[in-house]
Amino acid sequence: MWIKRTIEAELLKAVKQRPSVLLTGSRQSGKTSILQKTFPNYGYISLDPPHVAEEAEESGGQFLQKHPAPLILDEVQYAPRLFRHLKSVIDDRRKESGLYLLTGSQKFSLMQGVTESLAGRISVFELHSLSLAELEHWSGKCAEGEQLLEWLLLGGYPELHERGLKPERYYSDYLVTYLERDVRQLIKVRDLRDFDRFMRLAAARTGQLLSITNFSSDLGLSPLTVKSWLSVLEASNIIYLLEPFYKNLGKRIVKTPKLYFLDTGLACYLSGIRTTMDLKGSGLIGALFETIVLGQMVRWHTNQGKQPALYFWRDHTGHEVDFVIPIGDKLKLIECKWSESSPDRVKGFEEIEKLQGGDRIISKSVITSLRSARKTKMNFFIDNAVELKMLSG
Repeated sequence: MWIKRTIEAELLKAVKQRPSVLLTGSRQSGKTSILQKTFPNYGYISLDPPHVAEEAEESGGQFLQKHPAPLILDEVQYAPRLFRHLKSVIDDRRKESGLYLLTGSQKFSLMQGVTESLAGRISVFELHSLSLAELEHWSGKCAEGEQLLEWLLLGGYPELHERGLKPERYYSDYLVTYLERDVRQLIKVRDLRDFDRFMRLAAARTGQLLSITNFSSDLGLSPLTVKSWLSVLEASNIIYLLEPFYKNLGKRIVKTPKLYFLDTGLACYLSGIRTTMDLKGSGLIGALFETIVLGQMVRWHTNQGKQPALYFWRDHTGHEVDFVIPIGDKLKLIECKWSESSPDRVKGFEEIEKLQGGDRIISKSVITSLRSARKTKMNFFIDNAVELKMLSG
């Protein structure tokens, strides 16, 4: 049964306004399915088979004549030289919109081709695995209590839910495909077992400050290798690096970020968590809850074609606010607690308010795991007009 995706509405708008649209995202997030479902009258060709990619790469002009617009081009990163031929066709048909819909699973290589050849001619969207709001709408169930635990464990890859697959087998196959295809394409790894160990260590550290030194020491790898491999995970939409917030905006990019997995199901599998009982008893439950909340905020932005404006705050004594959202020169503060009740006070809120000034704080929200105990009911306002439904409310 098809699970309706929130991003569909924005894709329909973009196709009416732009000659081409690029949909990026991790493998199996549903990119191909959503384009074929939403635009059934478009032709379709995948560049995943090597012989098709080679034809597109070597004879781009003839390839596009053979497969005329309107066309869905799947996994375009495998034929980077095709972008200049797409540009040529688009420039010849400047008044037309919705000529090409592109997908790709390797964000960095894709964006290089887009900026070099299709700048000003394309709208770019990111699709992640299912949000909790999408799962709630599809299933009729609420993301709270045991159901929230189950969705934390399963994650949001659509095929898992549509076909009722077992997560252990699904993620095992997923990793084999990811390691063999994307990792070997992006970097030269002598032993994929080393990269597998790296991913498992990263999953166990979701929601934590990123320490290149600790990764390097624990894995016996050079810091340069660790940085390179983190870039691969980020390029593949596996992880998200959340930057710290500072009043001086120039300092945001030079301080330590926090590492988050973008799908908790994959993080659970890599961490050895196989059942909801494992999850309940895991020391990672708080970090995974924080991870899924971060994921919902990222999805809310990207489903509208926006870049997330999200940060965290931490001082040198360890006081922290999980999420800081700038709205103009003011701030929204959010804290996550895996508990049945909200705390009476949050020290991080008090400390950042002292530094930034109370007049700069728009709201202070605590998100807890049980709806009955939520002061915010998992909802907060991203601006003065738009409500962000974190886990529905």
